[in-house]
Amino acid sequence: MDHSCTNCKLVLFKFLHAFFLLCMSTCLESTALRSLTLLGNECDRLALLDFKKRITADPLDVMSSWNHSIHFCSWVGVSCHRSTKRVLMLNLESQKLVGFIPPSVGNLTYLTGINLGANNFHGEIPPEMGRLQSLQYLNLSYNSFRGVIPTNLSQCTQLKVLDLQDNRIKGSIPNQLSSLLNLKYLLLYGNSLIETIPPWIGNFSSLRFLYLGSNNLQGSIPNELGHITGLVEFIVELNNLSGMVPSSIYNVSSIQIFSVAVNQLHGELPPNLGTMLPDLVEFYCNENKFTGNIPISLSNASRLQILEFSVNGLSGTVPGESVGSLQSLLRLTMEFNQLGNRKVGDLSFLSFLANCTSLELLALSDNNFGGGIPRSIANLSTQLNYLTLGGNFIHGSLPNDIGNLINLTALHLENNHLDGSVPHEIGKLEKLEELYLGSNEFSGSIPSSLGNMTSLLNLHMEFNRFEGNIPPSLGNYRNILDLNISSNNLTGTIPKTLMELSTLSVSLDLSDNYLTGSLPLQVGDLVHLTELNVLRNNLSGEIPSNLGSCASLERLYLQGNKFEGTIPQSLKDLKGLERLDISSNNLSGQIPEFIGKLGALNYLNLSYNDFEGELPKKGVFANVSGVSILGNHRLCGGIPQLHLPPCSPKKHHSSRGLHSPKVVIPIACVLGIIIALSCFFGACSKLKKSRDRLATSRSYKDWKLGVSYSQLVESTNGFSVDNLIGLGSFGSVYKGVIPSDGTVVAVKVLNLQQQGASKSFIDECKALRSIRHRNLLKIITACSSIDNQGKDFKSLVFEYMANGSLDLMLYPRYEEESPSKRMSFMQRLNIAIDVASALDYLHHHCETAIIHCDLKPTNVLLDEDMVAHVGDFGLARFLFETSDDPSFSQTMSSQLKGSIGYIPPEYGTGGHVSILGDVYSYGILLLEMFTGKMPTDDMFKGSLSIYQFVAMAWPGHVMDIVDHSIILDLEVDGDDNDDTVRERTPSRRNNCGPVKAKKLKECLVSMMHIGLSCCAMSPRERMPMDDVVRKMSAIRDSYLNVEEDLRRTKYAAQRRKDMIIH
Repeated sequence: MDHSCTNCKLVLFKFLHAFFLLCMSTCLESTALRSLTLLGNECDRLALLDFKKRITADPLDVMSSWNHSIHFCSWVGVSCHRSTKRVLMLNLESQKLVGFIPPSVGNLTYLTGINLGANNFHGEIPPEMGRLQSLQYLNLSYNSFRGVIPTNLSQCTQLKVLDLQDNRIKGSIPNQLSSLLNLKYLLLYGNSLIETIPPWIGNFSSLRFLYLGSNNLQGSIPNELGHITGLVEFIVELNNLSGMVPSSIYNVSSIQIFSVAVNQLHGELPPNLGTMLPDLVEFYCNENKFTGNIPISLSNASRLQILEFSVNGLSGTVPGESVGSLQSLLRLTMEFNQLGNRKVGDLSFLSFLANCTSLELLALSDNNFGGGIPRSIANLSTQLNYLTLGGNFIHGSLPNDIGNLINLTALHLENNHLDGSVPHEIGKLEKLEELYLGSNEFSGSIPSSLGNMTSLLNLHMEFNRFEGNIPPSLGNYRNILDLNISSNNLTGTIPKTLMELSTLSVSLDLSDNYLTGSLPLQVGDLVHLTELNVLRNNLSGEIPSNLGSCASLERLYLQGNKFEGTIPQSLKDLKGLERLDISSNNLSGQIPEFIGKLGALNYLNLSYNDFEGELPKKGVFANVSGVSILGNHRLCGGIPQLHLPPCSPKKHHSSRGLHSPKVVIPIACVLGIIIALSCFFGACSKLKKSRDRLATSRSYKDWKLGVSYSQLVESTNGFSVDNLIGLGSFGSVYKGVIPSDGTVVAVKVLNLQQQGASKSFIDECKALRSIRHRNLLKIITACSSIDNQGKDFKSLVFEYMANGSLDLMLYPRYEEESPSKRMSFMQRLNIAIDVASALDYLHHHCETAIIHCDLKPTNVLLDEDMVAHVGDFGLARFLFETSDDPSFSQTMSSQLKGSIGYIPPEYGTGGHVSILGDVYSYGILLLEMFTGKMPTDDMFKGSLSIYQFVAMAWPGHVMDIVDHSIILDLEVDGDDNDDTVRERTPSRRNNCGPVKAKKLKECLVSMMHIGLSCCAMSPRERMPMDDVVRKMSAIRDSYLNVEEDLRRTKYAAQRRKDMIIH
């Protein structure tokens, strides 16, 4: 019994001992765990405080809550685990914070999410983030992070969202990130990433959103990306990707947004595109090199809302029935392709688009659509707000029912062949902000109903045949920025209501009409206007003094009118004026000194007025290439390069003391002696001249009065071959130097076949010297004499052109010259306008029209500022008409009709020379300048000519035939403007390069069209030179406007805020 009790006590003792040890152990473990938790919490707190220290700006005072008065888990933006109080989430999105992320963020080891998007953090992303192995969500988008993507992020293998959009991250996408197999969102849009798209992204089987757009990625799109079977949004736009889109991508049937826009991709779109991607909502392939047809199968993608095909090489007809079945369609862009066949019915698909009842944007400009605008256009969606049909081959009238599209804000119909009157019903488009009707054949009066469009911002109706008065109702516009009704047949006076458009800021262009009366005094109310252009009208009266109130004016064109009086002093207030042209008026008086003090002024044309007195020398007057004063014969002084006569010394009134005999008698004696000596030396000089006609020390001024054969021999070193700088149909050109002052001139020795030819040579030369234009080569003097062999010698002396001929610029003779002489697009365009202006002057503004007969690159000379001067004008007339030998006349007749490659076809069949022959030569010259190919190039053999070469490529493949150096120039320019951003629609597309490239293509298409028009086989179909000047100038203005827009919006646009993934 006792033994049994003893055993029971022993068992109880062991049990109690074990229970006591268990309690002690549990207590110790709990204490240790609590200590570790407290240690971890302190680590998190210190890391957060370190983060706070790195914030340098906190305008919303977010970080004020991060203090010791409350637990850090209650700080703004901090979320913790309920029990452990460890930091799980840091969310400070859109708090306008400025600073950088410290390495200590890697100590927040329990973090599952970081969201610092839409702030202004900078510096590099700390590699220590790789220690956050529980991290699932990382959003650093819309900041200013630099450096590269840390390779250590590869350790965050739980990551599902990696959003680094819109930063300044460089380098390639690290291969180490291939370990992030759980990613659903990979968002790297809007950085500066380079190299290629990694194929291993195709292993991310969970990926739903892939944004790699707006970087500098190159190479092809990896085929492996087609393995991501659940991909919803695929965006690789705005890169430099090339090759073809892999067919495997089109097989990812889950894709809803597909964008490969603005790359260098080529190939055809798959015919079954709509079947392969049935869930498509948005499809962007614009600004690539895609060819072929628009897929008919798009009707299978019934959810489509956006289709963008613009700026490619797509051709054929638009599948109207297929596209018209997309009832959710909001936007359809197809501009800048080769769609249509220039035939009637090309636009018939518009009737099917009436089913797209939600359509808001329809862009069809710059294609090959022909025929008329169908009346069914009026049945398009009333939600339509943007419609473009410009730059096609559309003819006929504008349907009256166009007024049914009552929600239109933009209507572009420019550059077509539309005719007839503009319907009064157009006034129903009261929400219109942009109306472009320019470069058509509209006639009749401008509808007064246009005044109903009170929201209009831009109105362009230039280059049509509108007639009658300008309707006063155009003064109803409340927000107008740009109004252009130039180059029409408008008459009457300028309505005062136009001067009440106080919002005008871009331009008011009424040029090239037949407007009469004065410039309204109210013009001074246009205080925001940048450009005022009323050139070539019949305006009269004085220049209004209150023009000086137009404080924003930068360009003022008043030339070619009948303005009289003096230049108003009030113009001194136009501090920002850059260009002022008041030439070809009846202005008089002295040229005010204040013009030279306008610091921004870089171009001034005062030619062909009646100004008198001394020309200022400061400011723009000191730049010989920036000022023109031709035809003002009473001007004097100025800088020597303008070759004006010196001004007479000003007379000063004598004091009474100067009239005393003691002063007068000695002065009179001295003067008498001086006069006697002058007469003596003058007689000696005259005697010497009569004995010896050689005058080897005559100056440039003396040469203008005449020059002898012996002086020319001396100046050209005996017409040395070393001085020979050109050969042409009319003779040889030598470089000469006037011995006395070193002035360099060009001496043209004419080809003469017999004695007695061109008896009226000197008279003709005098007539030619009176023909002055900025773009005509100035004739200094002429020489008609007998050479050392007793033969007739005729020559002309011209100003020397420092940059030689256009021929040398286009085709440098030595390889080392090529880089320095490579001409930019703008240089070529300016030269083309200069040449056209010179021909326009010869054809239409001389007393008798002058036919050049031999226009070619060697006859276009370039001064030191690359301004073009046409030479050899007028030589054909007296070399041909004054010859006595019939056989010589016949020989010269064939020679003087031009040079091979530039001769119009009618001359070869016995046609008479005419100004339209010059137009043909200009057209060839224009095509040559922008293709870089001579018309006599070896490739133009058989039936192929430069005309046919361009015609076959126009308009869709113009960029394939353009001179490669123009493209290089654009690329170099683009490299200099990498940071330029321009906000576009949709918001995803922000890149200035494509904008400028698109405008370049548009300008080249227009210029090639002008060149082809000038080269028409039938002379009657050729474009007159005055029209050429207007259209070319308009092209230049449009290109410069784009450059200015890009400059002004640099660093200004915001990127794709709507694409942030929260």
